[in-house]
Amino acid sequence: MGSGGRLEGAGVTPAGGRETGVSLEDVRRAAARISDVVRRTPLWPSRALSELAGTEVLLKMENLQRTGSFKIRGALNKVRAMRRCEREKGVVAASAGNHGQGVALAAAMAGTKATVVMPSASAVSKVKATRCYGAEVVMAGRDYDEAFGRALQICRESDATLVHAFDDPLVIAGQGTAGLEIVEELDGPFTLVCAIGGGGLAAGLAVAVKESVPEAGVIGVQAEGAPAFLRSMAAGERVSTGRVHTIADGIAVGTPGRLPLDIAGRYVDDVVSVTDDEIAAAILLLLERGKVLVEGAGAAPAAAVLSGKVRSRKGPLVLFLSWGNLDPSLLSGVISRGLVRSGRLFRWVLELEDRPGALAGVLRILADFGVNVVAVDHDRVRSGLQVGRVAVTISVETRDSAHATVALGALAAAGLDVGQPNGG
Repeated sequence: MGSGGRLEGAGVTPAGGRETGVSLEDVRRAAARISDVVRRTPLWPSRALSELAGTEVLLKMENLQRTGSFKIRGALNKVRAMRRCEREKGVVAASAGNHGQGVALAAAMAGTKATVVMPSASAVSKVKATRCYGAEVVMAGRDYDEAFGRALQICRESDATLVHAFDDPLVIAGQGTAGLEIVEELDGPFTLVCAIGGGGLAAGLAVAVKESVPEAGVIGVQAEGAPAFLRSMAAGERVSTGRVHTIADGIAVGTPGRLPLDIAGRYVDDVVSVTDDEIAAAILLLLERGKVLVEGAGAAPAAAVLSGKVRSRKGPLVLFLSWGNLDPSLLSGVISRGLVRSGRLFRWVLELEDRPGALAGVLRILADFGVNVVAVDHDRVRSGLQVGRVAVTISVETRDSAHATVALGALAAAGLDVGQPNGG
C-alpha cells in the first residue's frame, strides 16, 4: 500500500456481495435491534466551550457508553443481524481497541466466539479490556491497516464473519443510532461535529441527522497525521496515506471505507484536520473545565472548535465525544503537551556563572512573579560552554502566555538571556 496511492478496488464488499447504501430506516431498525443493551447517552451543555467558541456548544457524551465508545452500537447491530449458522463460526475484527471491545461484548452476548486483531503498539489497557469482554486477541501489524490484513487472513482460514470497523452497512447503521438520539433531543437545526477515521461513525450520524433534519450541518474532523478521508473527499475517490502518526489512535486509519466515503460525499458538509498539539490542548480543557476524560479521537471535535477551524452553520454546535478509554500511561504526557500548547508549561534554558547563589537568584525572580518551578537540570559539559559557566534548564508552570512573557521580561531585566527548547 503505497503512500498517497489511489485504491480502485481495495476494501471489503458489504454482506450480500454488492454495494449497499444505508437509509434512515436502516438506522431506525438498528435502534430497535440494540435498544435493550445500548445506553442513551446524554447531551450536555458546555459553558466553557460555549464561551470560547462564541456560540452554544452541546456535548454528546458517548464516552459514557458501554465499553467507553459508540463502537458497541455498530458491532451489536451487526452481530444480532447475523444468521445462527454464521454466529456458530464466530466473528473477527481488526481494531486499535474500541471497536474490538464492542465486538467482544456483542459476541459474548450472542454466545459466539470473537477474535480481535490489534496492532502491536496498542494500549495495554485496551488489550486487557478486549480480553476481559471475552475475545481472543491476536497482536499483529504496526497499525490498523496491517492488523486488518491479518484479520482478513483469519476470516479466510476459519470461515468466520468479519465485523468491519467502518465499511459495513449494518455497522454504519448502528453508529447512526446516536444521531437519532441527538435529533430527538433538539428542536430545530444544529451543526454536528464528529471525528472521522475510516468514516463509519460520520456516515451513520450523517444519514440519521441529514435525513431527519435536512438543514442541519455535519462536519468531520481528522487528525493531521492521518488525513486519508480528507484527501479522499478532495480527490473524489479513496486515497491511501500509508503510515499514519497521531495520538488519536481511534481515528488512525490510512484508508477510508468505500461505503462511508460515498455516504459522506452526499451528506457531510466539510472535513477539517487538527494537529496533535491541538488535540492535546482539547483533552486538557475538557478534563480541566468539563471534568470529562476522552481519548485523542474523542477530543478532535473540540480541538477543531477551539482552533477556529469549525464554526456553527445553523443552531448550536454539537460535539460528538466518544472514545473514553484513554490509557493512563499516556495521560501525563498528553496533559503536559496540552499545557505547552495552552502556554502554561515551558522549559527555559539559561547560562549562569557556576557559583553558589547564581541559581538562587533566578529562582527568587521566578517566585516573585508567581512562576512555579517544576524541575531544574544543570549541565556543565554542554558544547560551547565557557569554563566557569553552567547551562540550566528550568521547567516552569505559568498561568498563561502573558504571565510567561512578564516573567521572561523580569529575567531579561536582570541580564539573563533565556532560550526555549520548547514552549507554548
